[in-house]
Amino acid sequence: MGYIDLHCDTLHRLYYDAAETENLTSNNGHLDIDKMRGYDAQFFACHVDSKQPARCASHFEDVLAMTDILRQSADERLAFTCSYDELLANREAGRISGLLTVEEGGVLEEELARLDTLYKNGVRLITLTWNYDNCIGGANGSDEGLTRFGYDVVERMNEMGMIIDVSHLSDKGFWNVADASKKPWVASHSNARSLCPHRRNLTDEMIRCIAEHGGVIGLNFYSHFLAEGAELTRIADLVRHAQHICNLGGSEVLTLGSDFDGIDCSLEMADCSEMWKLPEALESEGFLADMIDAICWRNADKYLKEVL
Repeated sequence: MGYIDLHCDTLHRLYYDAAETENLTSNNGHLDIDKMRGYDAQFFACHVDSKQPARCASHFEDVLAMTDILRQSADERLAFTCSYDELLANREAGRISGLLTVEEGGVLEEELARLDTLYKNGVRLITLTWNYDNCIGGANGSDEGLTRFGYDVVERMNEMGMIIDVSHLSDKGFWNVADASKKPWVASHSNARSLCPHRRNLTDEMIRCIAEHGGVIGLNFYSHFLAEGAELTRIADLVRHAQHICNLGGSEVLTLGSDFDGIDCSLEMADCSEMWKLPEALESEGFLADMIDAICWRNADKYLKEVL
């Protein structure tokens, strides 16, 4: 069994906040190559906060600089990966696949050609918004949906084979994507709103919709998205959300979207080296081995085979 995780913020932490001695091979955060025991693939987000000053000339250039961190960190254990065929080859060779995403589609700044630049730099998934409305659409909590440019982005990403990510998107924007996208989309790091009423989580109707359209949902490890007022990520709460999402969407909808290095709470699993605690807890709560495999990697693998 391996793990495919659709979201971490490790590149952001290394680019903005880490000590000079830290790198992707070994660092003091939640995730690095040394800690990634049993991993099959990890999606690394190039995240920017549009309300903060850019380090380079623009936030778009910051994103490109973050893509370099992954590319330059590739070694005999982790391979910079851009396609499903490469993922299969890495698996055969015993290497972890590292894939790139962008978390904040606003870096496009209404320039559709930037999608091509991102694709050429290895980006295969874009989280359309972060916490603020942007040129693509409204963010979580906003009343705004997709903009005209946002519809163009969805269409172009479908054509290119880039994955559309609705985590952080407004409710109206979610349903706009559901109507507009011709290919399955994902919520890379979101939980169930009916269990924890945070605006970042998915309603039951959204969970069913993603499942019906062949998409997947990445289980988020942030305590505030698991239980109201929680400061500790309890594995029991992760299991509770997993049960609810699978009951609604079926056995093929759920995968992992840890949000490692993007969450500031305490966790019962200290970092990614303790990912084994989740399948152990799922088993103790009655999940069968085949279902645990599906959540940990096989659902994501099936999705990636179709869309990449």
